[in-house]
Amino acid sequence: MAEYDRFNTADDRTVLRSLAEAVREIAADPANNEEKVMQWKKHTGLHGERPMVFVFPDGSWPELLPWSSLQCTNSAARNVEYELRKRLIRHRYIRDDVPITADVEVPKAIRNTMWGIDPQRTYPGGNGAFHMVSIIDKPSDWKKLSAPVVTHDERQSQADYEYIADAIGDLVPVTLVGRKNFSFHLMHWYCDYRGLDNMLYDLYDEPEMVHEVMRFFTDGMKSMLRQYEEQNLISLNNDRTFHYTGGVGYTDALPAPGFNPDNVRLCDIWGAAEAQEFAQVSPEMHEEFVLQYERELLEPFGLNGYGCCDDLSGKLDGVLKIRNLRRVAVCPWADIAKFTPVLGKNYIMTWKPKPMPLAETEFRPEIVRAELEDGIRKARGGILELVLRDTHTCRNDPERFGQWVDIARRAIDKCWN
Repeated sequence: MAEYDRFNTADDRTVLRSLAEAVREIAADPANNEEKVMQWKKHTGLHGERPMVFVFPDGSWPELLPWSSLQCTNSAARNVEYELRKRLIRHRYIRDDVPITADVEVPKAIRNTMWGIDPQRTYPGGNGAFHMVSIIDKPSDWKKLSAPVVTHDERQSQADYEYIADAIGDLVPVTLVGRKNFSFHLMHWYCDYRGLDNMLYDLYDEPEMVHEVMRFFTDGMKSMLRQYEEQNLISLNNDRTFHYTGGVGYTDALPAPGFNPDNVRLCDIWGAAEAQEFAQVSPEMHEEFVLQYERELLEPFGLNGYGCCDDLSGKLDGVLKIRNLRRVAVCPWADIAKFTPVLGKNYIMTWKPKPMPLAETEFRPEIVRAELEDGIRKARGGILELVLRDTHTCRNDPERFGQWVDIARRAIDKCWN
């Protein structure tokens, strides 16, 4: 990483221009950009030739790129600096199938009140896993929450855009973008305010209350989406945008017919939902208490993904009723063999192999190789993407990501055909 930490000035313009030039040089190689984009489009179009490999370092980014190491001072410049440095790190260390593009996005200054109250959490280990503290003691306490209100500070958005465009707009395309990632976590929000243990009891003891809260969250999200549409705050995500269930958004299926670039609709973009808190809940209760509401929210989106860290193999009947479903998550402890014959060539299996090998004191390639070869063999006959996520540490050894990717590619060569 020292290769990219060569700037010895805090001047934002100097830092950003040096980074933009470095990224532009890498992106000029079709093997790093256009060729990978084409592969993703074939893949999400359900006619790719081989599995795609995507690494999302998650919690390892503070090791790979500490926020304190940034040199820019302006907040918008720091965000762009962080994004450009991430691409350089991805190119140097990770080397997966994510394209390295030279475009820069400046997010609009959007504020969303969400549910009006911040959840309370405790972190027993100081980091990582947390305990959701219940602030809802009786049904009437849910009235403390309020529906999301979306506002846009147009003056701040324009100022941020002009600052970045002035610095690097002559080197790389700079675009002002709105909200690009829409994923719904109804049961997570329920647990944020009620607690995980209480939620499980509520399914039996207070089922009507659960339904009332799910309806509140669902209607609140619908109101939020209307506000984004009415204020023209949605941007296309059929690009390098990370799609919540897994992978990136490149696809020729979006935007939808009738697209107007000045007014992006929900039917022009990806959506996603999950209910991993229901990992041990029956398919029937999954359908009753959350999936029916999630399908309602995902209805207007052009393409959808579903799932996260819960085994969906016994719940696919309900999941496959989601309109425009394209991606289905296969978590580390699910058996891919149960997904392949059901999903076939009609859906992408977003398989998330175990991230633990990267967190161990010693990186053991043979453990990674055995898991990947077994999973890839089981996925033959389907459409597969390998997504390395939840890597909360790499033991400050970024080379482990590249090693994992190399093992994955060799496993694909060996086991896919």
